[in-house]
Amino acid sequence: LLAAFLASLLPLPAAPSAHRKLLVVLLDGFRFDYIDDSELEGLPGFRDIVNMGVKVDYMTPDFPSLSYPNYYTLMTGRHCEVHQMIGNYMWDQKINVSFDIGVNKESLLPLWWNGSEPLWVTMMKEKKNVSMYYWPGCEVEILGVRPSYCREYFSVPTDKNFADAISDALESLRNGSAEMAAVYYERIDVEGHHYGPSSQQRKNALKEVDKALSNMITLIKSKGLQHDVNVLLFSDHGMTDISWADKVIELKNYINMSDTIQMKDRGPVVSLWPAPEKHAEIYQKLKVVEHMHIYNKQDIPDRFFYKKGKFVSPLTLVAEKGWFIVE
Repeated sequence: LLAAFLASLLPLPAAPSAHRKLLVVLLDGFRFDYIDDSELEGLPGFRDIVNMGVKVDYMTPDFPSLSYPNYYTLMTGRHCEVHQMIGNYMWDQKINVSFDIGVNKESLLPLWWNGSEPLWVTMMKEKKNVSMYYWPGCEVEILGVRPSYCREYFSVPTDKNFADAISDALESLRNGSAEMAAVYYERIDVEGHHYGPSSQQRKNALKEVDKALSNMITLIKSKGLQHDVNVLLFSDHGMTDISWADKVIELKNYINMSDTIQMKDRGPVVSLWPAPEKHAEIYQKLKVVEHMHIYNKQDIPDRFFYKKGKFVSPLTLVAEKGWFIVE
């Protein structure tokens, strides 16, 4: 589940011919109900944006409902099996190279990113400059193109980093150095993963975002941009609570892990490469595991728009809601 809301920060649209610049904000791990009607009462920044623009009830993420696949789905308009960013962790078996949630240097290789053209590359090709702040992949040369400015992601950018990025992004739009600016914020996702989506830590992070959005609205007005900028806020995925005590599936309890040559990721979706001579045996052993589905690549449901991806593993494991798969 995904939260998304679009605001032009104007009560009425300008003339159809008016040209507006674009500010995009990606709030990682922002579940749809974090800003439902009851929550908005205590979130003046979000409330003002909703009142001045449009809010959708939810969006359905692309499969798998993970960060990198949906970062790219949102910015390319393509399903994972087309843009090829099929997981937070991937493996190219042919050349034995891994993509590990963007932290290893091999994750910056264009081979992971060149499957489809993201919006910022399209704009750069049209001679429209783009400024990007902590956006995953902005430092990568994609289809031979980089954005005009990339403030690279590091660790988890702080709330001050986020507020400063919004301010700098708006200034780049005001002074003409960019036609589009994009800002990434991760802390809501981090706190949700560490403490749970209902935790006070996650709620505190949301309050900080709300303050930044209130300040953003003030800056838009003070810079005279209210007739010149559209603002789009969206998220890559939501999350649900899990129970470590009794809702974890340990693969080593069912198969000999030495019979596999690679395993990528853990959690709701896991990619598994069995040794070729052990494929059928592993499939049969995991097929009977409760609270989990196992798919041969060719049997992955078409509705996932996933199985044609060139980095998809021979076996894909999908947990039921609330369950977690580990080695």
